[in-house]
Amino acid sequence: MARTPAARRTRRRLAADAALLLAAAAFALPLLWVVLSAVDPDAGLRVRVPDALTLDHFDAILTPEVTFTPLLNSLVLCGGATALTVACAVLAAYPLSRFRSRLNRPFLLTVLFATSLPITAIMVPVYALYVRVDLIDTVHGTVFFFAASQLPFAIWLMKNFMDGVPKELEEAAWTDGASALQSLLRIVLPLMGPGMAVVTVFSFVMMWGNFFVPFMLLLTPDRMPASVGIYEFFGNRGMVAYGQLAAFSIVYSTPVILLYVLISRRLGGGFALGGAIKG
Repeated sequence: MARTPAARRTRRRLAADAALLLAAAAFALPLLWVVLSAVDPDAGLRVRVPDALTLDHFDAILTPEVTFTPLLNSLVLCGGATALTVACAVLAAYPLSRFRSRLNRPFLLTVLFATSLPITAIMVPVYALYVRVDLIDTVHGTVFFFAASQLPFAIWLMKNFMDGVPKELEEAAWTDGASALQSLLRIVLPLMGPGMAVVTVFSFVMMWGNFFVPFMLLLTPDRMPASVGIYEFFGNRGMVAYGQLAAFSIVYSTPVILLYVLISRRLGGGFALGGAIKG
C-alpha cells in the first residue's frame, strides 16, 4: 500500500527531529558532565548524578594563584586585543565599504585567505621575530598578536555589516560639512551596533579560548591566562583532577556568558534605520 504524501512528510519530520535530538545530546552531554562533576565529590569521566553534593572543588580552585590571577590576565589580554581588533576592523572596513577601487577585491580575497592560515604555521616566524624585537613574555606583545590573528575575519565581518548602512545618510552629512571620520563615528557606527556586537563577541570568544598563543609567547607563570592555567589540572601519569577541572571550567566560562548577556539585546535588534530614508 502506497504511503500518502502526509505520511511521508510526517516520517521526514520525525527523522529530522530525531537527528536534531541526537545533535543536541552530543552538545548537552559534555555540558551536563561539567555541571554534575563540579559538585560531585567522586567526579570521574562518567556522566552520573552524584550521590552527594559538595562545593569542595570550588573551594580548591577559588584562590588567587589558581583562578583569580589567570582570569584577570585573560581579561586584560582578551579585552585589550578585542578593543584593538574592533577599532582596526572599523577603520579598515570603512574605505572598503564606501569607496570603489580595483584593489578592493584583491585585498578582500587576501584577507579571506589570511583567515584560513593555521596559527601553528606562522607561530615559528612570529616567535623568532618577537625574540628579535624583545616582545617575548610581554602582555602588549601578546595583545598585538591576538589582534593581528583575529583581524582578517573581523574586517570581513565588519565590511559586510557596514554595507548595510545606506551611503545616502553619509552623503547628507557631508553636504552639511561633516568629515568622513565624523560621519563614521556619528552615523555609521551607531546604525551598525548589532554588527559591532557580533564582531566583539566573536573576537573575544576566539581569543578567550586560545591556548597555543599565550603558551608560546608568555613565559612568566604570573602572566599566564586562564586558558593556559587550565592545563594545571592535568597531572603527570594521566592523573586528572576532574572535579576541580569541571569547577574551573564553569568559572572560566562565566565572563563569556556575561558578555553575551550584556549585549544580547543589541544582537537581535537589527539595524535601526527606521524612518532614516524617505521616498
